[in-house]
Amino acid sequence: MSVVDAAQSAQKKERTGGGRFWWYLLRRVGQGGIVILIVTLIVFALLHLAMPNGPAAGILGMQASQEQIDAFNRENGFDLPLWQQYFNFLGQLLQGDLGDSFKLNRPVADAIGQRLPKTLILALISMLIALIIAIPMGIFQAVRRGKAADYILTTWNFIVYSTPSFFLGLILVIVFAQWLRLVPAQAPQGETVGDVLANPAGLVLPVATAALGIIATFSRYMRSATIDNLSEDYVRTARAKGTSVPVVITRHVVRNSLTPVIAMLGYYLPVMFGGMIVVESLFNYPGMGLLFWTSAQTSDYPVLLGCILVIALATVIGSLLADIIQALLDPRTREELS
Repeated sequence: MSVVDAAQSAQKKERTGGGRFWWYLLRRVGQGGIVILIVTLIVFALLHLAMPNGPAAGILGMQASQEQIDAFNRENGFDLPLWQQYFNFLGQLLQGDLGDSFKLNRPVADAIGQRLPKTLILALISMLIALIIAIPMGIFQAVRRGKAADYILTTWNFIVYSTPSFFLGLILVIVFAQWLRLVPAQAPQGETVGDVLANPAGLVLPVATAALGIIATFSRYMRSATIDNLSEDYVRTARAKGTSVPVVITRHVVRNSLTPVIAMLGYYLPVMFGGMIVVESLFNYPGMGLLFWTSAQTSDYPVLLGCILVIALATVIGSLLADIIQALLDPRTREELS
C-alpha cells in the first residue's frame, strides 16, 4: 500500500469513527430520553396512588370532605381522564412547571431552584476535596501493595465505607463540635449560595461527612486501576529503559489509571444527590436534600415528586457524561467506534 493510500485509509477511518461516535452519542441521548419519559410515567402514577383518593387527599389531608376533594379535582384538572392528565403533566414539565406546593404556597420549581444551587455547591466541594485526597491515597496504596501502610489504609477505607453517613456525621459532631468545639454543629444558613459560603466554618462538618465516603470509594478504584496498570508491558518496558519508578508513575500510570475513575464520576452523581439528603437533614443545611426531607415529613407530594424528577434527570445526565468520557479517554472504546 502506498503512502497516499495509507493516508486516505486513515482519513476514511477517522471520518467513520467520528460518525460512529456521534451516532453512539445520539443513541445514548435517546436512551436517556426514554428513561426520563418512563420516570415521568412513574412519577405521574405515584402522584395519583400516593393517597387512596388521589392527589387531592394528599394535598388537602385525609380529613377533607368529598365535596372539597371534588372541587379541588375540578379546579386542577384531576377529574379528566388519566391519559389526558398525563399529557397535561408532560406539557407542564416541558415548560418547567413542576406544579405548586400547597404546603409552601409557592411553585415547586421555585422551591427546588432556590435549594438546588446550594446542594450542588456542597456536592462539588465535597467531591473536589475527596478526589484531592483519594487519588494520591490510591496510588500510594498500589505502590505499597501488601505492606503495612496499604493494610492500614484499606482497613480504614472499609470501615468508613461500611459506616452509614448519618452515624459518621454524628461522630464528627460529637468529636469536633461538642468535645473539641472547633467548628459549629449546624451548617450555614441563608437564602443564597453567597450566604452559605460566607460561613466556611459551618461547612466543615457537612463537607467532611460527604467527602469521607467518597474518599473511601474512589481510593479503592484508584488503587485497583493503578495495580492493573503497574503490571502492563509498557511499565516493564519503561523500567527496562532505566526510567525511575516515580517518573513512570507520574507520566504514564497515573494518566491511564485516572480513566476509569473519571468515568465513575458520572455514575456517582446520582449517588451524591442521595447522600446529600442525609447530610443536609443531619446538619440542617438549606439545600434540596433538606427540602426533600421536610417535604416527606409534611406529605408535600408535589415537592417530593419534583425532587425525584430532578434526581432522575441527574442520573441520566451523569450516566451520559460517564459514557462520553469513557469513549473519549479509553483507546479501546475509541477503537470499537472506529
